Amino acid sequence: MRKRQAKKRPLLPDPRFNDQLVTRFVNMMMWDGKKSVAFKVFYDAIDIVDQKKTDEEKTALELWKDALSNVMPHVEVRSRRVGGATFQIPMQIRPDRKVSTAMKWLISYSRKRNEKSMAQRLASEILAAAKEEGAAVKKRVDTHKMAEANKAFSHFRF
Repeated sequence: MRKRQAKKRPLLPDPRFNDQLVTRFVNMMMWDGKKSVAFKVFYDAIDIVDQKKTDEEKTALELWKDALSNVMPHVEVRSRRVGGATFQIPMQIRPDRKVSTAMKWLISYSRKRNEKSMAQRLASEILAAAKEEGAAVKKRVDTHKMAEANKAFSHFRF
């Protein structure tokens, strides 16, 4: 926007867990405005996680939040052009961007899995990420390695 930053719209908490983070996740997962379908996929995935989990003291929602925090990156590289050359500069990430990036990776890598339904794919990716495994966690590790490799250019920060 030209004049000022847009106001953050308040999100309604989801009906089952009464959690705004769940609504944010479902909104990212939704295709073609089909929110009820996205909610059904998410709740089915949480039920599958509840059946498959080995940890008895944690609920399925807590496992999902653990998976999200395991996928969350802390630094990222941004391209910056300095004197004709483009450098990859490592930068800290804002907290809301951390969460949205983690959600995006979790959803995209669960879509690339090869189970039968989206709920099963999401559930297995959540379980893998909760154990610090899986493609989404690998993406976070690769991002951190990239930032570490380009640490020499951190004085070009903008």
